[in-house]
Amino acid sequence: MMQISESNNQRHSLFSAMNRFIGAVNNMDQTVMVPSLLRDVPLEYEEKDEVNNAVVLTGGNGAASYLTDRDMYSYYVLLKSIRNDIEWGVFQQGDDKKKEKLSTAVDICRVDPQEEDENLQKQFHFHLSGLHTVLSKLTRKANTLTNRYKQEIGIGSWGQ
Repeated sequence: MMQISESNNQRHSLFSAMNRFIGAVNNMDQTVMVPSLLRDVPLEYEEKDEVNNAVVLTGGNGAASYLTDRDMYSYYVLLKSIRNDIEWGVFQQGDDKKKEKLSTAVDICRVDPQEEDENLQKQFHFHLSGLHTVLSKLTRKANTLTNRYKQEIGIGSWGQ
């Protein structure tokens, strides 16, 4: 497979972030042959916090978060679900959601057109930035899950 090198601007595009995420989830999906082995296994490593004498979970990205309820299996299912939503779209919600969207659309129409254009651009940039950040975090989670799975089954050096 031929890879095209990404320029600095392309690396920060939404399309590239989505491709990296989908690639990481596809790699995770190909690596994890027995998803049931992921049940009840925390994604992060447990370490003892000497200052607070509490158990701290540290992830592959170096961030620490105090005890979470998620295991590797729930992340596996979540990541695959998000990948499917990106690839195939999100299914339409019920009629209640459509009515809510319609009333919001009516409220937007009452705004001055000049303000609306500026507001739409700000909203777009805000959500684009947020989506890029979320996709980057999800990509790291997928890579972390893949590496942890390899460690759990004893193939930590495969594919590297």
